[in-house]
Amino acid sequence: MNSVDPKHIENFRKDSGKWWDPDGPFKPLHRLNPVRIAYIRDRICNHYKIDSDTLTPLKKLDIIDIGCGGGLVCEPLSRLGGNLTGIDADDQAINVAGEHAKSNELNIKYLNTTSDTLAEKKKRYDVVLALEIIEHVSTPEEFVRSCADLCKPGGIVIFSTLNRTLKSYALGIMAAEHILRWVPKGTHEWNKFIKPSELAAMMRGNSIIPNNQSGLVFSPLGGEFKLSEYDLDVNYFICGERTQ
Repeated sequence: MNSVDPKHIENFRKDSGKWWDPDGPFKPLHRLNPVRIAYIRDRICNHYKIDSDTLTPLKKLDIIDIGCGGGLVCEPLSRLGGNLTGIDADDQAINVAGEHAKSNELNIKYLNTTSDTLAEKKKRYDVVLALEIIEHVSTPEEFVRSCADLCKPGGIVIFSTLNRTLKSYALGIMAAEHILRWVPKGTHEWNKFIKPSELAAMMRGNSIIPNNQSGLVFSPLGGEFKLSEYDLDVNYFICGERTQ
């Protein structure tokens, strides 16, 4: 439980019943979900040399989503054939995720636990996802270590998070929380945002070799998120292979 920040867990727990409301407090996650699912699918298929055009390209792969919330990522990846496990320290979110998966006849394993605890049990996965979560933990270095421990040698770990820049403060906190009211006030703390170079260093220190970075930018004209090869100023993905 070393990396869990109780304050952040409680902040999410108060809205746990609204995970699947596309216009609720998790609206930004619903809006960016299509592009992040596409990124995850493509990185997995690229790494494992899988044809991404098949209906179930992730078949037979064990995938864990750390900080899964209500299951917004687990469900589409399950439909792509993945053997999904979702974990979260918020027991209410796990209950919501389980009920929603059941109602959609999806076989997803949800656990109310943490990456630290699960790693101690020697669980290992082909793909480890840590999406929009590292900025909410108390000790990022410990969290990255637990992600590495959960990944099989030769597997991949994918992070997404917020960069610590003036632009991310303006857009990720002032605009998103105070002006547009996309997310509740207090959802993020700018000093907990992590630069790509810092996260890459933590990954390398735990035998994860970064092999891709992509920015996630919002297009006001189209009202959609899209990937960017160059703009990592606000949101970004970073993917790496566990080498040993």
